Amino acid sequence: MAPTAAFGTWPSPIDAALAASHDGRPEYLGTVGDELWWTAPRPAEGGRRALVRGRTDGAEESVLPAPWNVRSRVIEYGGHPWAGALRPDGTPLVVFVHFPDQRLYAYEPDVPGAQPWPLTPLSPVGDGARWADPQLHLDRGEVWCVLEEFTGASLTDVRRVIAAVPLDGSAADDRGAVRELTDDRHRFTTGPRLSPDGRQVAWIVWDHPRMPWDGTLAMVGDVAPDGPFSEVRAVAGGTEESICQVEWAPDGSLLFLSDATGWWEPRRLTPDALTESSAQSSPVAGAGEALCPGRREEFGGPLWKIGLQWFKPLDNGLIAVVHGTGTTALGVLDPETGEVVDATGPWTEWASSLAVQGDRIVGIAASPRSAYEIVELDTRTGHTRVIGAPHDDPVDPTYYPEPHIRTFAGPAGRAIHAHVYPPHSPDRTAPDDELPPYVIWAHGGPTGHSPLVLDLEIAYFTSRGIGVAEVNYGGSTGYGREYRDSLREQWGVVDVEDCAAVARALAAEGTADASRLAIRGGSAGGWTTAASLAHTDVYACGSISYPVLDLIGWADGETHDFESQYLESLIGPLAEVPDRYRQRSPLQHTDRITTPFLLLQGLDDVICPPVQAERFLGQMAGRGVPHAYIAFDGEGHGFRRADTMVRAIEAEISLYAQTFGFERSDVPPLELKK
Repeated sequence: MAPTAAFGTWPSPIDAALAASHDGRPEYLGTVGDELWWTAPRPAEGGRRALVRGRTDGAEESVLPAPWNVRSRVIEYGGHPWAGALRPDGTPLVVFVHFPDQRLYAYEPDVPGAQPWPLTPLSPVGDGARWADPQLHLDRGEVWCVLEEFTGASLTDVRRVIAAVPLDGSAADDRGAVRELTDDRHRFTTGPRLSPDGRQVAWIVWDHPRMPWDGTLAMVGDVAPDGPFSEVRAVAGGTEESICQVEWAPDGSLLFLSDATGWWEPRRLTPDALTESSAQSSPVAGAGEALCPGRREEFGGPLWKIGLQWFKPLDNGLIAVVHGTGTTALGVLDPETGEVVDATGPWTEWASSLAVQGDRIVGIAASPRSAYEIVELDTRTGHTRVIGAPHDDPVDPTYYPEPHIRTFAGPAGRAIHAHVYPPHSPDRTAPDDELPPYVIWAHGGPTGHSPLVLDLEIAYFTSRGIGVAEVNYGGSTGYGREYRDSLREQWGVVDVEDCAAVARALAAEGTADASRLAIRGGSAGGWTTAASLAHTDVYACGSISYPVLDLIGWADGETHDFESQYLESLIGPLAEVPDRYRQRSPLQHTDRITTPFLLLQGLDDVICPPVQAERFLGQMAGRGVPHAYIAFDGEGHGFRRADTMVRAIEAEISLYAQTFGFERSDVPPLELKK
């Protein structure tokens, strides 16, 4: 029988270094000949992203050594940062974005002694020209990409176009050699997808104040020999319809994901319908044929990064799809019958990245017992297998928590979705008369969600006797547009209410100790955490990471272009409801914050800049509230370096230990100032 010990004091083999070393996941799958390539995190190497090559014999190797960092900064959150293809002689050519300078580079990894060579120039204006979502066209000697470039000193002095870059390096010192394929009449664009006959391209655009999950347009144009795309027209979408992906089917039909019915679902415009659209002055809302109507589940998601993929056409006319409500599955859709057949396996979350090779579909998937790994589905046999980045338990999996999928009742009876992870350890049991502390985790976005997957950072806390509840509050994705839109003009209200409702329900049912509840989150989750401390009395403490704290400042030039008008939908038009911006901001209500908190901030963060944290701390100074502030040089929005994550995790549990009244001698004590 396991010995008894108080919650929070349990020993665990999952230390902060182990949790940090497993942070991040593979991303951006692609094929190069018969090989599968992807990017992978390297927390121990300064947080860089490596480009990994999966050999046909199962071996994996890094394509580029450190310090090469394959990651784009387009819209700051980035996008697909590489493309590869085989030259006529069978050797691979890869084009990629290098994070420090954001230039495009080309590289021939099988050529002895070869080094990457730059394809694009350094920009003399702003923070550099940036590139994303490259599409290689060896026959044209070009790579087509999204180009984002600054035109002035402001973070919002930005233009974006689709551009063609020559592969011979002639544009490396000559911006004039870059051929622009679209104009910049639209604020945002994705990369182009070339039709099977090479005559047309399709892409997605949207404009402020809309975000891509609010309203976008699917565009189609004709490919010109040397100039920009011609006969450009919008064929689907609108101001209240979000299209998050477009691809061409082998028969020349345009496939796309639209939420015209309230759920992101696959639709199709046939070649005849596309021809008819050329005579229209504007797209028709809900255009195209629904391929599997009435399922009331999501086949897409929020376009936070450029080039995300939730579906991929196969050569035989079938379509690989990622779909589900709350959790996701990989399926094969027959567009003629609407039938979807799902792959078997334990995975509960499939990432928005797919690759297809003949009859094989490859995706990135995880489960509550396994981290993200690369999984292949053979559509001929229905067999699935892990072929890359395989999960390997770093500790005995009996230390992992067992999640409970829960739906709680919020204000007015609205549903609140959550994953509850009770404390668990094979080594210890708690006293019969003690209830555990719980931490409410508020995800970022806020247009996002918490996936049901193994997270060693969650296991770090649960294996020490601290419960975790991830709340997919109103506004989260994965539950349809109505649920997503419940946060419109209600940010700082619905998210705060939903997190508090889950915390109170856990206490009321005897799952959690009502006196030992905490809340934590990063980015938009940091906002929800700070707002919760200011506007509720539910929590004994909070851990706030790289947050929004001052809405007026954030709306007035303190954030990047992509989200610079996000508050128009989350809070309301600033010109019409300025008082609402002040009423909701934690900065304006520091006098209401009476519980201890930890504030973590990256000093290179341009999305939620440190100036907001500094103003907030200035307001808290001298008020007698215990708090700590840790700023990390070289970190941006979201921590990527192993040493940063270790310090952040250990500081957080020290905050809980001091607040909840238990001892932890295995972490440095966090100094709380007043």
